[in-house]
Amino acid sequence: MKINRIFLYYPFVFLVVFLAACSNEEPMPETIFQNEAHQLVYEMAQKAGTYQDLLDRKDVVYTYTYQTPDGKKDVTNEKYIFDGELSYARYDTHQRTLQQFEGPIEQGYDGQTFWLKHQGELVQEKEALDRVKFNRKTNFYWFSMMQKLLDPGLQYTYVKEEAVEGVTYDVVKITFQSEEGRPTDTYQVYLNRETGLVDQFLFTVVDFGVEETPYLMQLQYEEIDGLLIPTVRQYVQASWEGEPLGDSWIKVNWTDVSFNNGLTTEIFQKPTI
Repeated sequence: MKINRIFLYYPFVFLVVFLAACSNEEPMPETIFQNEAHQLVYEMAQKAGTYQDLLDRKDVVYTYTYQTPDGKKDVTNEKYIFDGELSYARYDTHQRTLQQFEGPIEQGYDGQTFWLKHQGELVQEKEALDRVKFNRKTNFYWFSMMQKLLDPGLQYTYVKEEAVEGVTYDVVKITFQSEEGRPTDTYQVYLNRETGLVDQFLFTVVDFGVEETPYLMQLQYEEIDGLLIPTVRQYVQASWEGEPLGDSWIKVNWTDVSFNNGLTTEIFQKPTI
């Protein structure tokens, strides 16, 4: 299916930018979209909230609850500063993440270093720190994903129009530039024609060797401080056609989301013990 909303030549782009600048709406970027798929993702971010909107709110604090089908749970207090993508969490319950450590743990990323603290001591085990690196980067990315889908270097492909349970979607594939030939994650987002938002998406987890079989993530949004945040989530392994493979859904909830808390960078710095 061909979408006729893409701006394909410079004079038209100039006109759109000029008209937007004369209105109260955020102007269109002064570059041509890669293609129609890129434009659809851009329009989605304008509705959900852009990364500049996150930067304007400076930081966020929220409770992250993750539960596997067998009942194991992580409950963390997450804190991020958006400028620099600083990330911290205190795990009061961690039945699936670093469960070998009894009692609360803290982990953080200060923009350069990942660290893990347990019972007043820094943990130096490489395997544990590798898990911290994955947690800090992944949790931050999930929170800011709708904004970061416009990061430089991404490639967009329009896959198809598809109806799911009576809702019409534009399906867009998003891939990342590979570093030194290494495999990268792939996302396939389902953009709701009516709302413009991502209701669900398929994704791979290359860091854990899941390159061929994707997961299907389903989302529900909540309006918080003028932004649409997908605070209720569930995901399961699926086919690339978006069909769940079984019923072993992982449940994820973000609660008590609060922006602009006055966080300082000291919270994220590696402790000196």
